[in-house]
Amino acid sequence: MSRFREVLKNRNFTLLWLGQIISQLGDRLSQMALIGFVYLRAPGSTMEIAKILSFTIIPVFLIGPIAGVYVDRWDRRRLMYLCDFLRAVLIFTIPFFLFYSKSLVPIYIIIFVSFSIGRFFVPAKLSIVPDLVDKKDLLLANSLVNTTGMIAAVLGFGVSGIIVEKLGAKSGFYLDAFSFFLSGTLIFLIVNKFKQTQIDFKKVGQEIVGIIRKSVFQEIKEGVLYFIKNKYIRFTATIMFILWSALGSVYVVTIVFVQKTLHSATKDLGLLIMFLGVGLFAGSLIYGRFGQRISHYKAIFTSLMLSGLMLITFALTIHRYPYLSVAAILAFILGVVISPIMIASNTIIHKASDNEMMGKIFSSMEMVMHLGFLLFMFISSILAERFSHLLILVIVGCIFSFLGLLNLMFHRKVQGLD
Repeated sequence: MSRFREVLKNRNFTLLWLGQIISQLGDRLSQMALIGFVYLRAPGSTMEIAKILSFTIIPVFLIGPIAGVYVDRWDRRRLMYLCDFLRAVLIFTIPFFLFYSKSLVPIYIIIFVSFSIGRFFVPAKLSIVPDLVDKKDLLLANSLVNTTGMIAAVLGFGVSGIIVEKLGAKSGFYLDAFSFFLSGTLIFLIVNKFKQTQIDFKKVGQEIVGIIRKSVFQEIKEGVLYFIKNKYIRFTATIMFILWSALGSVYVVTIVFVQKTLHSATKDLGLLIMFLGVGLFAGSLIYGRFGQRISHYKAIFTSLMLSGLMLITFALTIHRYPYLSVAAILAFILGVVISPIMIASNTIIHKASDNEMMGKIFSSMEMVMHLGFLLFMFISSILAERFSHLLILVIVGCIFSFLGLLNLMFHRKVQGLD
């Protein structure tokens, strides 16, 4: 703890750290406010939730590959506070369209633009830390940012669910806008000790076209070829696609299922996501401590099987006993059993990938995951309009369990990575 206190004595780092805690809480408020609004306008509609969420994911494909290039060219501090101030203005305008316009098209545009801006902010935040702290404090600083960011995000869901339920969706957007403004102000106060190229907006359009043509397409091609040649990467990409496809299948269905079962728009949903997050955090710690004792592959397949069983248990139990306390315990356990999948998969990639290809692999992996999530989110939303939400959750759980069990029975240990 004394070492963490030493890092927090660094004024610039502390300003960044505080800003990110505040904006993480604000992000959760905005998400819950959108869910709360859909609940009011189209209660029980999985498709309306899927439409809105899709505009938060599409920037990953369109903007993500481009953003990293510019983060290394521009003044990261200036880029970050400009992103926050722009997002504050955009989020502040959402209630005017939500509550005083019948068309949702302006909302889709605002959400898309806001999350596109966020694709520049995230790599800038990750890249600026070495500019703010000494090299000897880098590991501690990154650990502090990641751990407290996860805690803030998890707790933020619980708090935001209650706030939106009590104060309404409009208040959620206003508070989120204020959080972005406050975060941007804190980043603005950072003393700029590093010098980078200033943003020249006149050249951005032409450069983006060039980057897409010469860089992005080339990197995607290299990533695809590497996927084809490396069986470990192919395997991990398949697992990630399956996992995120399953998450997409159950995400919006679970939201509506919880709303209908527990009779709450956002409060109980936010608390359940919070308990799920706590379970993910606890599971990560447990697997990090004891995970070396078993094969990475066995850990993945066992987690797949247990996650499917827990999803079935969660759906059937909550349907029969619609109590928040019961749902919270099951959500926590579900988080614990899911967590090893991501950790083991990332470890396999680290061991199997060449260092110079690591960035491309993780960038390609992110696209694979979000593609699976987006595709199956819409498929399940369409099916949910015709079939029971409970049935969909149980079927997805059965598929998860079957895949995990099948691979445990027939998978042969891969030498060199376990």
